[in-house]
Amino acid sequence: MASSLQIRTAKPADAELLLSLIKELADYEHLSDQVAATAEDIRESLFGARPVAEAVIAEHEGQVAGFALFFHNFSTFLGRLGLYLEDLYVKPAFRGNGVGKSLLLHVIGLAHQRRCGRVEWAVLDWNTPAIEFYKGLGAVPMDQWRLFRLTADRIEALTGKEGIDT
Repeated sequence: MASSLQIRTAKPADAELLLSLIKELADYEHLSDQVAATAEDIRESLFGARPVAEAVIAEHEGQVAGFALFFHNFSTFLGRLGLYLEDLYVKPAFRGNGVGKSLLLHVIGLAHQRRCGRVEWAVLDWNTPAIEFYKGLGAVPMDQWRLFRLTADRIEALTGKEGIDT
């Protein structure tokens, strides 16, 4: 499949497609109830006046096989940009055929071209196939770090200001 697989940069017309893939990923991760994004949110965030993320789409013989969504972060220790892989998803019919690896290697290639100091991502602790896949590529789990999050309601509570229209 790798020879007939194409990875292309997402464009504004892909906003609804990306949202549908995000919803499929959320369903796989048992997090569907947390998807609040709209196609317009995706369009604005990836292709608006100030894009904050990028996406690539994998296609096999004209069929969408998966996607990766990523953005730049910065390491003060390295003094360099990094890439944070927010989402990597392969549709079930295409799994086991190198699509995920091709998507990840594409993102890693972009990081190399951009002189990034590292590529990072998070994976759910129960997702053993993904964990083994990443380890097989030489990725190292950062077990000594804990991910923390403040949601929009907590941000508003802490600042007394509403940030986004809901």
